Amino acid sequence: MPADPSSRTAGESPRSAASAPRTVPSPQSRGSGASAVEVRRSTRRRRTVSAYREGDRTVVLIPARMSEAEERRWVSVMLDKLAAQESKRMLGDAELAARAELLSGQYLGGRARPATVRWVTNQNTRWGSCTPAEGSIRLSHRLQGMPEYVVDYVLLHELAHLLVPGHGRRFWQLLEAYPRTERARGYLEGVVAAGRLPHLTGPGDDQPQGTTRVP
Repeated sequence: MPADPSSRTAGESPRSAASAPRTVPSPQSRGSGASAVEVRRSTRRRRTVSAYREGDRTVVLIPARMSEAEERRWVSVMLDKLAAQESKRMLGDAELAARAELLSGQYLGGRARPATVRWVTNQNTRWGSCTPAEGSIRLSHRLQGMPEYVVDYVLLHELAHLLVPGHGRRFWQLLEAYPRTERARGYLEGVVAAGRLPHLTGPGDDQPQGTTRVP
């Protein structure tokens, strides 16, 4: 019978009635310093899954009866939850600007140099926007609390618009260097499918320059 556990990020004693822990590679780098995931199965757990950071790894606690497929799914879910909490807790305007500088240097050769980077609360049909002439980038506050790699993708998307205004082939070539582009887009498309937020444009879409909006 498939498990349908509830999830949490803290609570039960991590060692109670647990089987031997197993360390597996993290599904993706999340910018948090955690390079591996340690999965601990417990016979006392029936429906709950929890996770927390422990040094340079993430510990995920799951029911012993979970299948390997369920384990992989819940590890991914819990990593996203932890990353979302950390993103919401850590990224203010100053941190967002610092993140933009880091991403520009890492993926755009430092060529994208925004004058301002900030959160805004008046973008209900966009994830983010930029004004190349002013060098300004604005991200919707609704991204706050999403996983860091998703915020990074939207931020990098807007940074690329400082170099290429439209959404043509040259623009998407700039984003090819970011290894989590497809994962981030998939996450955002999942949110769209839930009917909660707008979506980013994709290759071939013809949208106004410097915006990521609902068609």
